[in-house]
Amino acid sequence: MKSIRRYLNITLAIVLFVIIGLAVTAAYYITRHEMEEIFDAQLSVQARIVASLVGVHTSSDEYAMIARQLSQPGHFARWFDPSHRFTLNPDNSNLYDDEERVLSMGFWDAMGRPILMGARWNEPDRAFPAPDKTGHRSQSYDGNLWRVFSLHLKDGRWVSIGLRETFQSELSNKIAMGNLAPLLFALPILFWLIAHFVRRGLNPIDQLSRQVEARDEKDLSTIHMWVPRELEALHRALNDFISRLASTLERERRFTADAAHEMRTPLAAMKIHLDNARHGETSSLDKAYQGVERLQRVVEQLLLLARLDISDERPAREKVNLSGLILELVADIWPQAEASHQVIDVGDDGSVWVLSNRTELGILIRNLLDNALRYTPVGGEVAVNWGGETGFAWVVIEDSGPGIPDDMLDLVKQRFQRNANQHISGSGLGLAIVVEIAERQRITLTLENRPVGGLSARLDWHDPSI
Repeated sequence: MKSIRRYLNITLAIVLFVIIGLAVTAAYYITRHEMEEIFDAQLSVQARIVASLVGVHTSSDEYAMIARQLSQPGHFARWFDPSHRFTLNPDNSNLYDDEERVLSMGFWDAMGRPILMGARWNEPDRAFPAPDKTGHRSQSYDGNLWRVFSLHLKDGRWVSIGLRETFQSELSNKIAMGNLAPLLFALPILFWLIAHFVRRGLNPIDQLSRQVEARDEKDLSTIHMWVPRELEALHRALNDFISRLASTLERERRFTADAAHEMRTPLAAMKIHLDNARHGETSSLDKAYQGVERLQRVVEQLLLLARLDISDERPAREKVNLSGLILELVADIWPQAEASHQVIDVGDDGSVWVLSNRTELGILIRNLLDNALRYTPVGGEVAVNWGGETGFAWVVIEDSGPGIPDDMLDLVKQRFQRNANQHISGSGLGLAIVVEIAERQRITLTLENRPVGGLSARLDWHDPSI
Protein backbone atom coordinates (compact mmCIF):
# COMPACT_ATOMS: atom_id res chain seq x y z
CA MET A 1 0.00 0.00 0.00
CA LYS A 2 1.84 3.10 -1.25
CA SER A 3 -0.77 5.70 -0.26
CA ILE A 4 -3.49 5.41 2.38
CA ARG A 5 -5.38 8.32 0.81
CA ARG A 6 -5.36 6.74 -2.64
CA TYR A 7 -6.28 3.34 -1.20
CA LEU A 8 -9.27 4.81 0.68
CA ASN A 9 -10.43 6.90 -2.29
CA ILE A 10 -10.28 4.01 -4.74
CA THR A 11 -11.71 1.45 -2.32
CA LEU A 12 -14.61 3.64 -1.20
CA ALA A 13 -15.37 4.64 -4.79
CA ILE A 14 -15.46 1.00 -5.89
CA VAL A 15 -17.60 0.02 -2.89
CA LEU A 16 -19.99 2.90 -3.57
CA PHE A 17 -20.21 2.01 -7.27
CA VAL A 18 -20.85 -1.67 -6.51
CA ILE A 19 -23.48 -0.85 -3.88
CA ILE A 20 -25.29 1.50 -6.26
CA GLY A 21 -25.15 -1.13 -9.00
CA LEU A 22 -26.52 -3.82 -6.70
CA ALA A 23 -29.21 -1.48 -5.39
CA VAL A 24 -30.35 -0.52 -8.90
CA THR A 25 -30.30 -4.16 -10.04
CA ALA A 26 -32.29 -5.27 -7.01
CA ALA A 27 -34.73 -2.38 -7.50
CA TYR A 28 -35.14 -3.34 -11.16
CA TYR A 29 -36.03 -6.97 -10.44
CA ILE A 30 -38.20 -6.11 -7.45
CA THR A 31 -40.04 -3.49 -9.49
CA ARG A 32 -40.48 -5.87 -12.40
CA HIS A 33 -41.85 -8.58 -10.11
CA GLU A 34 -44.26 -6.17 -8.42
CA MET A 35 -45.40 -4.80 -11.79
CA GLU A 36 -46.04 -8.31 -13.09
CA GLU A 37 -48.24 -8.97 -10.09
CA ILE A 38 -50.11 -5.68 -10.55
CA PHE A 39 -50.60 -6.21 -14.29
CA ASP A 40 -51.72 -9.80 -13.72
CA ALA A 41 -54.26 -8.53 -11.20
CA GLN A 42 -55.49 -5.86 -13.63
CA LEU A 43 -55.82 -8.39 -16.43
CA SER A 44 -57.88 -10.72 -14.27
CA VAL A 45 -60.15 -7.88 -13.09
CA GLN A 46 -60.68 -6.61 -16.64
CA ALA A 47 -61.45 -10.14 -17.86
CA ARG A 48 -64.10 -10.50 -15.14
CA ILE A 49 -65.65 -7.15 -16.08
CA VAL A 50 -65.73 -8.00 -19.78
CA ALA A 51 -67.15 -11.47 -19.06
CA SER A 52 -69.97 -9.89 -17.07
CA LEU A 53 -70.89 -7.58 -19.97
CA VAL A 54 -70.81 -10.10 -22.83
CA GLY A 55 -73.07 -13.12 -22.63
CA VAL A 56 -74.91 -15.72 -24.75
CA HIS A 57 -77.52 -13.21 -25.84
CA THR A 58 -75.04 -10.62 -27.11
CA SER A 59 -76.18 -9.62 -30.60
CA SER A 60 -74.15 -9.41 -33.78
CA ASP A 61 -74.41 -5.65 -33.77
CA GLU A 62 -72.99 -5.53 -30.25
CA TYR A 63 -70.05 -7.74 -31.27
CA ALA A 64 -69.52 -5.56 -34.32
CA MET A 65 -69.53 -2.44 -32.12
CA ILE A 66 -67.00 -4.05 -29.74
CA ALA A 67 -64.79 -4.99 -32.69
CA ARG A 68 -65.02 -1.45 -34.05
CA GLN A 69 -63.94 -0.02 -30.67
CA LEU A 70 -61.01 -2.45 -30.42
CA SER A 71 -59.66 -1.57 -33.88
CA GLN A 72 -56.43 0.45 -34.15
CA PRO A 73 -54.87 2.29 -37.09
CA GLY A 74 -53.27 -0.32 -39.33
CA HIS A 75 -54.60 -3.13 -37.12
CA PHE A 76 -58.30 -3.84 -36.90
CA ALA A 77 -60.40 -6.19 -34.84
CA ARG A 78 -62.68 -8.86 -36.36
CA TRP A 79 -65.88 -10.55 -35.39
CA PHE A 80 -66.20 -14.09 -36.65
CA ASP A 81 -69.86 -14.84 -37.49
CA PRO A 82 -70.82 -18.54 -37.69
CA SER A 83 -71.97 -18.11 -41.30
CA HIS A 84 -69.52 -15.59 -42.63
CA ARG A 85 -66.69 -13.30 -41.49
CA PHE A 86 -67.08 -9.55 -41.32
CA THR A 87 -64.12 -7.36 -42.13
CA LEU A 88 -64.31 -3.92 -40.55
CA ASN A 89 -62.95 -0.79 -42.15
CA PRO A 90 -60.40 0.67 -39.73
CA ASP A 91 -60.29 4.12 -41.36
CA ASN A 92 -62.27 5.66 -38.54
CA SER A 93 -60.27 3.87 -35.76
CA ASN A 94 -58.01 5.92 -33.58
CA LEU A 95 -55.81 5.64 -30.51
CA TYR A 96 -56.27 7.66 -27.37
CA ASP A 97 -52.93 6.49 -26.00
CA ASP A 98 -49.91 4.86 -27.65
CA GLU A 99 -49.84 2.21 -24.92
CA GLU A 100 -53.11 0.81 -26.34
CA ARG A 101 -50.97 -0.99 -28.91
CA VAL A 102 -49.70 -3.36 -26.22
CA LEU A 103 -53.21 -4.46 -25.12
CA SER A 104 -55.61 -6.83 -26.82
CA MET A 105 -58.44 -9.26 -26.08
CA GLY A 106 -60.36 -12.15 -27.70
CA PHE A 107 -63.40 -14.44 -27.40
CA TRP A 108 -63.65 -18.13 -28.29
CA ASP A 109 -66.52 -20.56 -28.27
CA ALA A 110 -66.53 -23.85 -26.40
CA MET A 111 -64.84 -25.55 -29.37
CA GLY A 112 -61.94 -23.07 -29.31
CA ARG A 113 -63.07 -21.26 -32.47
CA PRO A 114 -62.56 -17.47 -32.44
CA ILE A 115 -65.63 -15.30 -31.95
CA LEU A 116 -63.97 -11.90 -31.75
CA MET A 117 -60.31 -10.96 -32.00
CA GLY A 118 -58.98 -7.57 -31.00
CA ALA A 119 -56.29 -5.62 -32.80
CA ARG A 120 -52.81 -7.20 -32.75
CA TRP A 121 -54.41 -10.64 -32.28
CA ASN A 122 -56.03 -10.76 -35.68
CA GLU A 123 -53.46 -11.52 -38.34
CA PRO A 124 -54.91 -12.36 -41.78
CA ASP A 125 -53.66 -15.93 -41.83
CA ARG A 126 -54.28 -16.93 -38.23
CA ALA A 127 -55.83 -15.68 -34.99
CA PHE A 128 -54.38 -15.67 -31.48
CA PRO A 129 -54.21 -19.22 -30.03
CA ALA A 130 -57.27 -20.27 -28.01
CA PRO A 131 -56.81 -20.86 -24.26
CA ASP A 132 -57.12 -24.30 -22.71
CA LYS A 133 -57.30 -23.41 -19.00
CA THR A 134 -58.24 -20.54 -16.71
CA GLY A 135 -55.43 -18.40 -15.35
CA HIS A 136 -52.31 -16.55 -16.40
CA ARG A 137 -49.91 -17.72 -19.05
CA SER A 138 -47.22 -16.38 -21.38
CA GLN A 139 -47.93 -16.83 -25.08
CA SER A 140 -45.82 -16.09 -28.18
CA TYR A 141 -47.69 -14.61 -31.12
CA ASP A 142 -46.50 -12.81 -34.23
CA GLY A 143 -42.96 -12.43 -32.88
CA ASN A 144 -44.08 -10.99 -29.56
CA LEU A 145 -44.49 -12.45 -26.09
CA TRP A 146 -47.81 -11.71 -24.42
CA ARG A 147 -48.89 -12.02 -20.82
CA VAL A 148 -52.47 -13.37 -20.96
CA PHE A 149 -55.26 -14.00 -18.48
CA SER A 150 -57.99 -16.42 -19.68
CA LEU A 151 -61.39 -17.01 -18.10
CA HIS A 152 -63.71 -19.94 -18.88
CA LEU A 153 -67.34 -18.82 -18.77
CA LYS A 154 -70.30 -20.93 -17.65
CA ASP A 155 -71.74 -21.22 -21.17
CA GLY A 156 -68.46 -22.73 -22.41
CA ARG A 157 -67.01 -19.65 -24.06
CA TRP A 158 -63.54 -18.32 -23.36
CA VAL A 159 -62.35 -14.73 -22.89
CA SER A 160 -58.70 -13.66 -22.79
CA ILE A 161 -57.08 -10.30 -22.19
CA GLY A 162 -53.37 -9.88 -22.92
CA LEU A 163 -50.55 -7.40 -22.37
CA ARG A 164 -47.39 -7.44 -24.42
CA GLU A 165 -44.50 -8.28 -22.09
CA THR A 166 -42.15 -5.86 -23.82
CA PHE A 167 -44.28 -3.13 -22.29
CA GLN A 168 -43.48 -4.47 -18.81
CA SER A 169 -39.79 -4.62 -19.65
CA GLU A 170 -39.78 -1.13 -21.10
CA LEU A 171 -41.65 0.21 -18.10
CA SER A 172 -39.29 -1.59 -15.68
CA ASN A 173 -36.31 -0.17 -17.57
CA LYS A 174 -37.78 3.33 -17.41
CA ILE A 175 -38.35 3.03 -13.68
CA ALA A 176 -34.87 1.60 -13.13
CA MET A 177 -33.30 4.34 -15.25
CA GLY A 178 -35.40 6.88 -13.41
CA ASN A 179 -33.91 5.63 -10.17
CA LEU A 180 -30.40 5.31 -11.63
CA ALA A 181 -30.21 8.70 -13.34
CA PRO A 182 -30.20 10.76 -10.10
CA LEU A 183 -27.62 8.38 -8.63
CA LEU A 184 -25.40 8.70 -11.71
CA PHE A 185 -25.78 12.45 -11.52
CA ALA A 186 -24.88 12.38 -7.82
CA LEU A 187 -22.01 9.91 -8.27
CA PRO A 188 -19.33 12.54 -9.11
CA ILE A 189 -20.50 14.59 -6.14
CA LEU A 190 -20.29 11.52 -3.90
CA PHE A 191 -16.78 10.74 -5.21
CA TRP A 192 -15.73 14.32 -4.51
CA LEU A 193 -17.21 14.15 -1.01
CA ILE A 194 -15.38 10.86 -0.35
CA ALA A 195 -12.06 12.39 -1.45
CA HIS A 196 -12.75 15.52 0.62
CA PHE A 197 -13.60 13.67 3.81
CA VAL A 198 -10.73 11.19 3.37
CA ARG A 199 -8.35 14.12 2.94
CA ARG A 200 -9.86 15.84 5.95
CA GLY A 201 -9.76 12.63 8.01
CA LEU A 202 -6.07 12.09 7.20
CA ASN A 203 -5.17 15.72 7.86
CA PRO A 204 -4.05 15.02 11.49
CA ILE A 205 -1.48 12.56 10.09
CA ASP A 206 -0.17 15.27 7.76
CA GLN A 207 -0.01 17.76 10.64
CA LEU A 208 1.83 15.26 12.82
CA SER A 209 4.25 14.54 9.97
CA ARG A 210 4.87 18.27 9.40
CA GLN A 211 5.58 18.79 13.09
CA VAL A 212 8.14 15.99 13.12
CA GLU A 213 9.65 17.04 9.78
CA ALA A 214 10.04 20.68 10.86
CA ARG A 215 12.23 19.77 13.83
CA ASP A 216 15.99 19.75 13.76
CA GLU A 217 18.18 17.19 15.47
CA LYS A 218 18.46 19.34 18.60
CA ASP A 219 14.73 19.73 19.21
CA LEU A 220 13.74 16.78 21.38
CA SER A 221 10.73 18.35 23.08
CA THR A 222 7.50 16.37 23.19
CA ILE A 223 4.88 16.90 20.50
CA HIS A 224 1.90 18.86 21.79
CA MET A 225 -1.05 18.74 19.42
CA TRP A 226 -4.57 17.38 19.32
CA VAL A 227 -4.88 14.04 17.55
CA PRO A 228 -7.94 11.83 16.98
CA ARG A 229 -8.40 8.67 18.99
CA GLU A 230 -6.92 6.47 16.26
CA LEU A 231 -3.61 8.40 16.39
CA GLU A 232 -3.34 8.63 20.18
CA ALA A 233 -1.23 5.47 20.36
CA LEU A 234 1.13 6.75 17.62
CA HIS A 235 1.29 10.19 19.26
CA ARG A 236 2.05 8.64 22.64
CA ALA A 237 4.63 6.28 21.11
CA LEU A 238 6.40 9.17 19.35
CA ASN A 239 6.55 11.21 22.56
CA ASP A 240 7.82 8.19 24.49
CA PHE A 241 10.46 7.58 21.84
CA ILE A 242 11.51 11.24 21.90
CA SER A 243 11.73 11.14 25.70
CA ARG A 244 13.84 7.97 25.62
CA LEU A 245 16.04 9.41 22.89
CA ALA A 246 16.52 12.67 24.82
CA SER A 247 17.34 10.71 27.95
CA THR A 248 19.80 8.51 26.06
CA LEU A 249 21.52 11.45 24.40
CA GLU A 250 21.71 13.32 27.69
CA ARG A 251 23.16 10.24 29.34
CA GLU A 252 25.67 9.88 26.52
CA ARG A 253 26.67 13.55 26.75
CA ARG A 254 27.12 13.23 30.48
CA PHE A 255 28.98 9.96 30.01
CA THR A 256 31.32 11.55 27.44
CA ALA A 257 31.95 14.57 29.65
CA ASP A 258 32.58 12.42 32.72
CA ALA A 259 34.79 10.02 30.78
CA ALA A 260 36.84 12.92 29.38
CA HIS A 261 37.22 14.36 32.86
CA GLU A 262 38.13 10.98 34.34
CA MET A 263 40.76 10.31 31.68
CA ARG A 264 42.18 13.82 31.87
CA THR A 265 43.39 13.31 35.45
CA PRO A 266 45.57 10.20 34.87
CA LEU A 267 46.87 11.64 31.60
CA ALA A 268 47.91 14.85 33.31
CA ALA A 269 49.54 12.90 36.13
CA MET A 270 51.36 10.65 33.64
CA LYS A 271 52.68 13.69 31.80
CA ILE A 272 54.03 15.17 35.03
CA HIS A 273 55.69 11.91 36.06
CA LEU A 274 57.23 11.44 32.64
CA ASP A 275 58.54 15.01 32.66
CA ASN A 276 60.09 14.33 36.04
CA ALA A 277 61.59 11.09 34.76
CA ARG A 278 63.14 13.00 31.84
CA HIS A 279 64.84 15.25 34.35
CA GLY A 280 66.39 12.32 36.17
CA GLU A 281 63.77 11.29 38.74
CA THR A 282 63.67 7.57 37.99
CA SER A 283 61.07 6.93 40.73
CA SER A 284 58.57 8.81 38.62
CA LEU A 285 58.62 6.00 36.06
CA ASP A 286 56.90 3.69 38.55
CA LYS A 287 54.23 6.31 39.17
CA ALA A 288 53.78 6.80 35.44
CA TYR A 289 53.40 3.05 35.03
CA GLN A 290 50.70 3.03 37.72
CA GLY A 291 48.97 5.84 35.81
CA VAL A 292 49.05 3.76 32.64
CA GLU A 293 47.49 0.85 34.51
CA ARG A 294 44.73 3.10 35.87
CA LEU A 295 44.10 4.57 32.44
CA GLN A 296 43.97 1.09 30.95
CA ARG A 297 41.40 0.07 33.54
CA VAL A 298 39.27 3.15 32.84
CA VAL A 299 39.34 2.49 29.08
CA GLU A 300 38.41 -1.16 29.53
CA GLN A 301 35.48 -0.28 31.78
CA LEU A 302 34.33 2.49 29.41
CA LEU A 303 34.37 0.05 26.51
CA LEU A 304 32.41 -2.49 28.54
CA LEU A 305 29.79 0.10 29.52
CA ALA A 306 29.52 1.25 25.91
CA ARG A 307 28.97 -2.33 24.76
CA LEU A 308 26.27 -2.84 27.38
CA ASP A 309 24.54 0.41 26.39
CA ILE A 310 24.60 -0.36 22.68
CA SER A 311 23.24 -3.89 23.10
CA ASP A 312 19.43 -3.60 23.22
CA GLU A 313 18.74 -7.32 23.19
CA ARG A 314 19.14 -9.32 26.35
CA PRO A 315 21.80 -12.03 25.96
CA ALA A 316 20.72 -15.64 25.85
CA ARG A 317 20.49 -17.17 29.30
CA GLU A 318 21.58 -20.66 30.25
CA LYS A 319 22.00 -22.73 33.37
CA VAL A 320 25.30 -21.75 34.99
CA ASN A 321 27.09 -23.59 37.82
CA LEU A 322 27.39 -20.65 40.20
CA SER A 323 29.82 -22.33 42.60
CA GLY A 324 32.12 -23.40 39.78
CA LEU A 325 32.15 -19.92 38.27
CA ILE A 326 32.95 -18.28 41.63
CA LEU A 327 35.83 -20.69 42.25
CA GLU A 328 37.29 -19.90 38.81
CA LEU A 329 37.09 -16.14 39.44
CA VAL A 330 38.63 -16.47 42.92
CA ALA A 331 41.50 -18.46 41.44
CA ASP A 332 42.11 -15.68 38.89
CA ILE A 333 42.35 -12.90 41.48
CA TRP A 334 44.19 -14.96 44.12
CA PRO A 335 47.62 -13.54 43.11
CA GLN A 336 46.25 -10.01 43.56
CA ALA A 337 45.10 -10.90 47.10
CA GLU A 338 48.44 -12.54 47.98
CA ALA A 339 50.34 -9.46 46.82
CA SER A 340 48.47 -7.41 49.43
CA HIS A 341 48.61 -10.16 52.07
CA GLN A 342 44.81 -10.41 51.91
CA VAL A 343 42.78 -13.52 52.72
CA ILE A 344 39.88 -14.74 50.55
CA ASP A 345 37.51 -16.94 52.53
CA VAL A 346 35.48 -19.09 50.13
CA GLY A 347 32.38 -20.91 51.32
CA ASP A 348 31.63 -24.54 50.62
CA ASP A 349 27.87 -24.81 49.98
CA GLY A 350 28.02 -27.27 47.10
CA SER A 351 26.82 -26.78 43.55
CA VAL A 352 24.20 -24.10 42.94
CA TRP A 353 22.77 -23.53 39.48
CA VAL A 354 21.28 -20.26 38.20
CA LEU A 355 19.73 -19.16 34.92
CA SER A 356 21.98 -16.41 33.53
CA ASN A 357 24.50 -15.47 30.86
CA ARG A 358 27.84 -16.90 31.93
CA THR A 359 29.99 -14.16 30.38
CA GLU A 360 28.10 -11.22 31.86
CA LEU A 361 27.67 -12.97 35.21
CA GLY A 362 31.43 -13.52 35.32
CA ILE A 363 32.06 -9.79 34.70
CA LEU A 364 29.55 -8.86 37.43
CA ILE A 365 31.04 -11.10 40.14
CA ARG A 366 34.64 -10.28 39.13
CA ASN A 367 33.94 -6.53 39.51
CA LEU A 368 32.47 -7.11 42.97
CA LEU A 369 35.50 -9.22 43.99
CA ASP A 370 37.91 -6.67 42.52
CA ASN A 371 36.22 -3.80 44.38
CA ALA A 372 36.26 -5.79 47.61
CA LEU A 373 40.01 -6.48 47.31
CA ARG A 374 40.90 -2.93 46.30
CA TYR A 375 39.06 -1.34 49.24
CA THR A 376 40.19 -3.96 51.80
CA PRO A 377 43.35 -2.86 53.61
CA VAL A 378 46.58 -4.88 53.59
CA GLY A 379 46.10 -8.02 55.66
CA GLY A 380 42.34 -7.71 55.43
CA GLU A 381 39.81 -10.40 54.55
CA VAL A 382 37.22 -10.92 51.79
CA ALA A 383 34.54 -13.58 52.28
CA VAL A 384 32.54 -15.15 49.44
CA ASN A 385 29.51 -17.32 50.21
CA TRP A 386 26.65 -18.67 48.13
CA GLY A 387 23.64 -20.90 48.47
CA GLY A 388 20.28 -21.71 47.05
CA GLU A 389 17.24 -23.90 46.83
CA THR A 390 14.48 -24.52 44.30
CA GLY A 391 13.62 -21.23 42.57
CA PHE A 392 16.06 -19.19 44.66
CA ALA A 393 19.84 -18.56 44.79
CA TRP A 394 22.14 -15.98 46.35
CA VAL A 395 25.76 -14.81 46.52
CA VAL A 396 27.25 -12.60 49.27
CA ILE A 397 30.67 -10.90 48.98
CA GLU A 398 31.88 -9.20 52.18
CA ASP A 399 35.04 -7.21 52.81
CA SER A 400 36.76 -5.71 55.87
CA GLY A 401 37.27 -2.28 54.34
CA PRO A 402 35.94 1.09 55.50
CA GLY A 403 32.48 0.59 53.96
CA ILE A 404 30.37 3.36 52.39
CA PRO A 405 28.41 6.09 54.19
CA ASP A 406 24.72 5.22 54.25
CA ASP A 407 23.76 8.33 52.30
CA MET A 408 26.14 7.25 49.50
CA LEU A 409 24.97 3.64 49.09
CA ASP A 410 22.59 4.48 46.23
CA LEU A 411 24.75 7.22 44.75
CA VAL A 412 27.82 5.02 44.23
CA LYS A 413 25.79 2.84 41.85
CA GLN A 414 25.82 5.68 39.32
CA ARG A 415 28.59 6.17 36.82
CA PHE A 416 31.73 8.05 37.93
CA GLN A 417 30.42 8.31 41.48
CA ARG A 418 32.84 7.29 44.24
CA ASN A 419 33.06 7.56 47.99
CA ALA A 420 34.66 10.94 48.61
CA ASN A 421 36.46 9.67 51.68
CA GLN A 422 38.28 6.89 49.87
CA HIS A 423 41.94 7.27 48.92
CA ILE A 424 41.98 4.27 46.59
CA SER A 425 42.34 5.13 42.92
CA GLY A 426 39.43 4.23 40.74
CA SER A 427 37.12 5.42 37.98
CA GLY A 428 33.74 5.04 39.64
CA LEU A 429 32.60 2.66 36.90
CA GLY A 430 32.87 -0.74 38.59
CA LEU A 431 29.57 -0.64 40.47
CA ALA A 432 27.85 1.05 37.52
CA ILE A 433 28.81 -1.97 35.41
CA VAL A 434 27.57 -4.31 38.15
CA VAL A 435 24.20 -2.50 38.30
CA GLU A 436 23.83 -2.55 34.51
CA ILE A 437 24.52 -6.28 34.23
CA ALA A 438 22.31 -7.09 37.23
CA GLU A 439 19.36 -5.37 35.56
CA ARG A 440 19.99 -7.22 32.29
CA GLN A 441 20.25 -10.57 34.08
CA ARG A 442 17.26 -9.95 36.39
CA ILE A 443 19.41 -10.14 39.49
CA THR A 444 18.67 -8.13 42.62
CA LEU A 445 21.73 -6.24 43.91
CA THR A 446 21.83 -5.10 47.54
CA LEU A 447 24.65 -3.05 49.10
CA GLU A 448 24.81 -2.53 52.87
CA ASN A 449 27.41 -1.81 55.52
CA ARG A 450 28.38 -4.59 57.91
CA PRO A 451 27.95 -3.94 61.63
CA VAL A 452 31.57 -5.05 62.21
CA GLY A 453 32.86 -2.83 59.41
CA GLY A 454 33.22 -3.27 55.69
CA LEU A 455 30.70 -3.63 52.88
CA SER A 456 28.39 -6.49 51.99
CA ALA A 457 27.25 -6.96 48.35
CA ARG A 458 24.43 -9.46 47.88
CA LEU A 459 23.06 -10.94 44.65
CA ASP A 460 19.65 -12.66 44.64
CA TRP A 461 17.96 -14.78 41.98
CA HIS A 462 14.20 -15.36 42.18
CA ASP A 463 13.36 -17.62 39.25
CA PRO A 464 11.03 -20.67 39.34
CA SER A 465 13.05 -22.24 36.50
CA ILE A 466 16.16 -22.75 38.64
